[in-house]
Amino acid sequence: MATHSIYQFCAELDDYEPIIWRRFQVTDNITPARLCYIIQVLFEMTASHLMALEVPLEMPSNAPDVILRFEIIDDHFDDYSDPHRDVKVYDATEGTLRRIGLYPGSTLNFNYDFGDDWWVKLTLEEIFEDKALPGSELPRALGGAGFGIVEDVGGTAGLKDLVKAFKKKKGADYKQFSEWLGVDEFDMDAFDLDDMNFRLKKIPRIYKQCYEDRLEPTQRSIDLIERKYLKK
Repeated sequence: MATHSIYQFCAELDDYEPIIWRRFQVTDNITPARLCYIIQVLFEMTASHLMALEVPLEMPSNAPDVILRFEIIDDHFDDYSDPHRDVKVYDATEGTLRRIGLYPGSTLNFNYDFGDDWWVKLTLEEIFEDKALPGSELPRALGGAGFGIVEDVGGTAGLKDLVKAFKKKKGADYKQFSEWLGVDEFDMDAFDLDDMNFRLKKIPRIYKQCYEDRLEPTQRSIDLIERKYLKK
């Protein structure tokens, strides 16, 4: 049974229409890093780039807001600074969501690949307990729409260009994207809830090994991430 409180989030990919969204649940005892791995799985990210989770804290009137920023801090970490914001950086692998002090209505912002600059906005919808729910069922997705991102496409602008090219199915852009991805068609509306929940049980562990243990994924893990199991 789930002995910890359950957090239900709704997440949306920023700066893209039609909206790509996910509703999902996690327990409150996971680390910020694990939440990041779950978000990556939900939005088709492959643990190939740096990431950060930001939590804005509302301060008393006339005081600037404070941003809690969670990153993987290791030998490769470059100290983050922003002259325009009051940002406090923490190790994403330490502590739990519960310790951050979130409440229904809290917003979080997940940043992936600081070059392509993907942002996912999360809203905490509910905090509740369900002692009848097996803990093994979490994390789980409840719903969603849209495929997610495409790695190294150039952020949301590049993603829009890719979708436009595949809709036309002709021209230089289509040829370039088709050869790059190795496919003739690309369904940006694709989302399979059952498949996503299967992936949520398997892939966050792989991403943890990539970020925290600095391990390269095995071929078996790569095949899982790339959905080779659907082609059998």
